[in-house]
Amino acid sequence: MYDSAREQYAAFGVDTEAALERLARIPVSIHCWQGDDVGGFENPDGQLGSGLAVTGNYPGKARTPDELRADLEKALSLIPGSHRLNLHAIYLETDTKVERDAIETRHFQGWIDWCKSQGIGLDFNPSCFAHPKADSGLTLSSPDAGIRQFWIDHCKACRVIANDMGEQLGDKTVTNIWVPDGYKDTPADRVAPRQRLKDSLDEILAFDTPHNLDAVESKLFGIGSEAFVTGSHEFYMGYAIQKQILLCLDAGHFHPTEMISEKISSCLLYLPELLLHVSRGVRWDSDHVVTFNDELLAIAREIVANRFEDRVHIGLDFFDASINRVAAWTIGVRNTLRALLAGLLEPTDKVRAAELEGDYTTRLALMEEAKTYPIGAVWDEFCRRNDVPVGPAWLDVVRDYEATTLSKR
Repeated sequence: MYDSAREQYAAFGVDTEAALERLARIPVSIHCWQGDDVGGFENPDGQLGSGLAVTGNYPGKARTPDELRADLEKALSLIPGSHRLNLHAIYLETDTKVERDAIETRHFQGWIDWCKSQGIGLDFNPSCFAHPKADSGLTLSSPDAGIRQFWIDHCKACRVIANDMGEQLGDKTVTNIWVPDGYKDTPADRVAPRQRLKDSLDEILAFDTPHNLDAVESKLFGIGSEAFVTGSHEFYMGYAIQKQILLCLDAGHFHPTEMISEKISSCLLYLPELLLHVSRGVRWDSDHVVTFNDELLAIAREIVANRFEDRVHIGLDFFDASINRVAAWTIGVRNTLRALLAGLLEPTDKVRAAELEGDYTTRLALMEEAKTYPIGAVWDEFCRRNDVPVGPAWLDVVRDYEATTLSKR
């Protein structure tokens, strides 16, 4: 089937071998928080809050770092390619309680060592939620100087830790700052919170971290911040351009008709690199498992058609406790890779040549024909070459893992 597909694509002007080689070099940063419903190990029985919510109670949630790493290993064994782990600060390992403004690299050494053993990179995030000092709904933009300083110090500590992670692994860590700050109802002053957020970020980013890449993430609204979010897209777009750091675009953080695939090319005219949180919003700001839908395909096409692989960092961000968590990871990452492959298998040069000539008939015809070319056979070949299950066979592995391991938790 692959040989036949390869010939068919070649006649279409597409080299499937070149596409597979490029796909193998694109890592996806896999978010740890799908495995335990954003619980973490700081206070796993605590309430999530701060505009975040996870629904469902599917059995088998990871309860310890070792269980979470075992689940991640199982997912990685079902996903082709070489990828990364995306870790939140609440996933520290410690025998005694450590406040978030006092965390150190040693509290994450187990994760660093695990990533080294797996041969994967590591990304990091401050956790500015699910904490008494976030109960007001304001952290880095809080009018309370003490609250604000606590979160500034937490983010500073995270940048130091991320720099150590990148240095130990020989691969730069991406550290993404997102805060839930905002108001449920119409604010009297929109400027002051944003000035405080800017001042806080300035202090956080005041020192160099050569093994770390900084990113900031916007949001349209959240639970409890429906009327106003301090860190809007416009705020962070301007800040990222000014500081020449990464802007994080989350697919679930915009209006339902506003697509991040449309923003990538514009942002990269002014920014050195981007971070994407590939997710799926349904009707409102939510994080559903990534499916092989039009927006995912458009995001992937923008990356590979413009050869942005080295400037766009792809991370996933969803959490669904209503289905098997290992399956959720597997479905999401495999779909993301499959979408990238779809973009790589388009006759990009032919389509762009037709566009430059004003031949929009050919442009539309070729783009539509590409949709039904045999991508499935090329994807299956990619899975075979990476020694992971082909087609839905991975689901049998997950079901066996559920029966032998997850069901006993």
